Amino acid sequence: MKNVFVSIAVGCALAISASAFAAGEMGNMDMSGSSAKPADEKAAMSHGEIKKVDAAAGKLTIKHGPLENLGMDAMTMVFKVKDPAMISQVKVGDKIDFVAEEVDGALTVMKLQKK
Repeated sequence: MKNVFVSIAVGCALAISASAFAAGEMGNMDMSGSSAKPADEKAAMSHGEIKKVDAAAGKLTIKHGPLENLGMDAMTMVFKVKDPAMISQVKVGDKIDFVAEEVDGALTVMKLQKK
């Protein structure tokens, strides 16, 4: 009987410490739902550089600074474009300002201005 109580106590201690560890690892994450701003809010332009243009797929690879409205750090990633005409406005190496939003689960360039 003593072993049963010890096993229960150890199991509870492990469960509590695991949840505390997980909370500590995720403490810097915004868990309030989507961190993206609604489309009607004025989103700040982000700065970036075109690394690849894929006209056939309607995608741009952009090396960018922080995307405040999406809560993302600086990185290089692929974006869809809202308007296919945006593709013809840029070429590899161009510096741009842009606004990206999540549309139907895909990161999409909504506005684009060449510097």
